[in-house]
Amino acid sequence: MILRLSRFVRYLAISMRPVLAVAVCLSARAELTAVHRAPAAMPDDVFLQEIGRTVPFPEPLTTVTAADGVVYAGTSKGVLRLQGLDLVPDLAFAIPVERLVRVGGNLWALTPAGLHRRESSRWMQITGEAVTDLCELRGETIAAVGNRLFRVRNNSLELWSTNTARFTITRLIPHNETLYVHGPGRISTFSSGTFGGLDAYTWPADLAWDWGSLPSPNTRDALSVGSSLFLATDRGLGVLRGMSLTTLRGDQGLPFEDATCLAAGFTNDLWIGTTRGAIRQVNGAYHYFAGRRWLPGEKVNGIVISGQTVYCATDRGLGIISYEPYTLAKKSVYYERHLEEWGQKRLGFTHKLEWDGASKEFVREVSDNDGGYTGNYLAAQSYRYAVTHDPEARREATNTFHAIRWLEGMTGIPGFPARAVWTKGERGHQSGHGSGGYAAEWHDTADGTFEWKGDTSSDELCSHFYSLSLFLELAARGDEITQAKAHLARVATHLIEHRWQLVDLDGKPTRWGRWDPEYFLSDEGKYDRGLQAVELLSFIKTAEVLTGDPKFRAAYSELVALGYPAYTLRARNTFPPDSVLHFLDELAFWSYANLLRYEQDPELRGRYRRGYERSYEVVRGEQNPWFNFLYGALTGNDCEPGPSVEHLRAWPLDLRVWSYQNSHRADLHTPQGYVALKGGTKTFPPRETEPLRWDHWLMQADGGAGGNDVIEPGAWLLAYWMGRYHGFIGAPAVTDPKLLTVEHSDNRELGAKPYTGPARPAGF
Repeated sequence: MILRLSRFVRYLAISMRPVLAVAVCLSARAELTAVHRAPAAMPDDVFLQEIGRTVPFPEPLTTVTAADGVVYAGTSKGVLRLQGLDLVPDLAFAIPVERLVRVGGNLWALTPAGLHRRESSRWMQITGEAVTDLCELRGETIAAVGNRLFRVRNNSLELWSTNTARFTITRLIPHNETLYVHGPGRISTFSSGTFGGLDAYTWPADLAWDWGSLPSPNTRDALSVGSSLFLATDRGLGVLRGMSLTTLRGDQGLPFEDATCLAAGFTNDLWIGTTRGAIRQVNGAYHYFAGRRWLPGEKVNGIVISGQTVYCATDRGLGIISYEPYTLAKKSVYYERHLEEWGQKRLGFTHKLEWDGASKEFVREVSDNDGGYTGNYLAAQSYRYAVTHDPEARREATNTFHAIRWLEGMTGIPGFPARAVWTKGERGHQSGHGSGGYAAEWHDTADGTFEWKGDTSSDELCSHFYSLSLFLELAARGDEITQAKAHLARVATHLIEHRWQLVDLDGKPTRWGRWDPEYFLSDEGKYDRGLQAVELLSFIKTAEVLTGDPKFRAAYSELVALGYPAYTLRARNTFPPDSVLHFLDELAFWSYANLLRYEQDPELRGRYRRGYERSYEVVRGEQNPWFNFLYGALTGNDCEPGPSVEHLRAWPLDLRVWSYQNSHRADLHTPQGYVALKGGTKTFPPRETEPLRWDHWLMQADGGAGGNDVIEPGAWLLAYWMGRYHGFIGAPAVTDPKLLTVEHSDNRELGAKPYTGPARPAGF
């Protein structure tokens, strides 16, 4: 375990339309095993994209409603109005507010001191009685006071019935042409002046159901939606249909059970406020909104929907979740703009941003694996060009390719790429740590302008071979073809000449750059060799196929003779749980992508395929779209594209990494048919966790960075354009430009300042 913890430290640092290039890019195109195309594409239908904003406030908001285009919130000190992103006091009303409701075209304030109605810019007191609820029934406004019902007539209350309920009425719910009344632990009816009625044995009964029971007697709210009447309790929801009462709890998918309030949505959806966030139930699914991404406080005291915007009154301010029509195609354009406008590009690389406390701004992180992460963007742009033939996509791919190629050119060691490059004196965060807890190894370039990060690991090599192979096949032209092949050939030659080791300036192998038989005999190597064998076999096979050089064929045969293919069966470690590192899955799948595309020998393919099937089944439950699409393309088997598309839709537009918690939820169970390891139970959509790279564990329940990081969207773009290329995602059917393009992001001023240092050297 101690051995693997050192590697964990490294982790913390850090329509198929072939284009003309295919025939000329690959010297041995016929040797490629055909990739598979999806039998039917998931349509890129218009969906509603969530956009979150928060309005913090020092006092708890007790309630919220909307009237005449204005959002009002209540506090213990009076009424507030939302103006822009500020809550300002309504000076005409400065007494404690328990509820604000809109009934009969009017805005009402329910307070301990009585009922008030807003008229123009003033509030009129209707009664000094403590009204607990209002509703509209058959054209009249009905009020509940204690256990009695009144009508609002001529600016006063008029007793509607002399009969009284056997409990204090807290909610009035018109439902299925009947008035239902709710009190603590109770739900009854009021009809013909009478509360309740007779049961099957003609005994008086004030319960509204014949079958079932409440999940808890501690009921807080009630709401009619379609054929169901919902009751919010501290242990889930009661659901009344007809005269049958069922429960909705974590076992049925409800993320959190301690419900406080209910609201009807704008598209047959139900909103549930809880003491730990808000929940949207729509089309049988549950979307959980919690944490600073969506809400300023945890406890939701009230929810109102105005148009396609949801307002949540919390104990620390107002959470605003608006919905905008999007397609995945539009989202891809948005993320491309985000990279530009937030300053996430530099010298051809893509970068995460980090908050700099001293300068009070976001700056670019120059990390442990800039070349590795940027490879995702190169692959994405190669796929994008193959799908769209957009010259801009090829320009982006070519620029990124030369940046990655430069990483090897700057070190002065043939076949040894740097991890990252730093411009002396630039604004940003330079990685200060190395692999396995060692210090960072930064070296000057020959001209002294830049520094390059050494102690390069297998991560960079896996990404280089994966992304450059796709660039060669899909987007490269002219000299780029020769340059890309030569780059990969030099890396493979370096490994051969150094007996399967990546050797740094000091003449020694890097911490994570060993694939040699001696390493495989060590305790650490025995643990690593399944993945390491997949990597090395993939590197050498790729070089063999792309160059046709017999030395690579001979080297590959030597690896086979040494027994490397047998190690690949268990490339994915599963035990002990604390030592399972999920970023290694990305390395494995980068490597399998080429190994299974290029290997022709049926015996070897069968062995590799068996190991790949094992690895994929272990991670299948995460519903990682890149993992899924790659599996479908390589095998032709079902890869569950539906959940993959939903994952891409669930990415937030705000790419800041906010902190999140899900370990308290009530729906933490593994869906039938999936395997969950390392203590995880289920995958979480990014709206409930964070936008991420594909080296992240999608079953991680708690995490985040408090909004202090901004992830680059290269992983999303790779999965989307890969899905488009292989036919798992269809082209959008709509033509409205508003559903396909974006002009700019709303927060362009929040990103890192543009890079102003020297450019890449000539030739790169």
